[in-house]
Amino acid sequence: MAESRKHLVAVYPGSFDPITLGHLDLVQRCTPLVDRLVVAVLRNAHKHPLFSLDERVEMMREVLAPYENAEVDSFDGLLVDYAKAKGAKVLVRGIRAISDYEYELQMALMNRRLAPEIETMFMMAGEAFSFISSKLVKEVIGLGGNISGLVPPSVEERLKLRFSRRTQL
Repeated sequence: MAESRKHLVAVYPGSFDPITLGHLDLVQRCTPLVDRLVVAVLRNAHKHPLFSLDERVEMMREVLAPYENAEVDSFDGLLVDYAKAKGAKVLVRGIRAISDYEYELQMALMNRRLAPEIETMFMMAGEAFSFISSKLVKEVIGLGGNISGLVPPSVEERLKLRFSRRTQL
């Protein structure tokens, strides 16, 4: 049966500023379900990320190196246009809480209207990661708190370096 299935490509979009263990948990759980997972780092002119687009892509590539069917790319514009260009039939979105669901449902319905051939797959955050957000990680380290166990070690080192430079200015 699996042999007759079409090559299934999924896109997991986000700003990933920075990637957290919650993001990585979704990648770990999603890669066995699809033939190819494109982790797409959003270039958003309206946001002011801590890390540049190139830095976020580089961090993501480092962390996702063990996943043979995962690739990292960046995009701007409409997600469904990007997904079509990648040949994706599925958009992967993580849900941590009810508040995430309301926003994600609106986005999924709009994406369905724009591209009915592309499905949105919601994945619940693992219990251990349901409270983690990139914003919260940046707030904690910015106030001198410990972020071990919230982000991959290589990302933690980059965050420590970034925030140590800020305090030296």
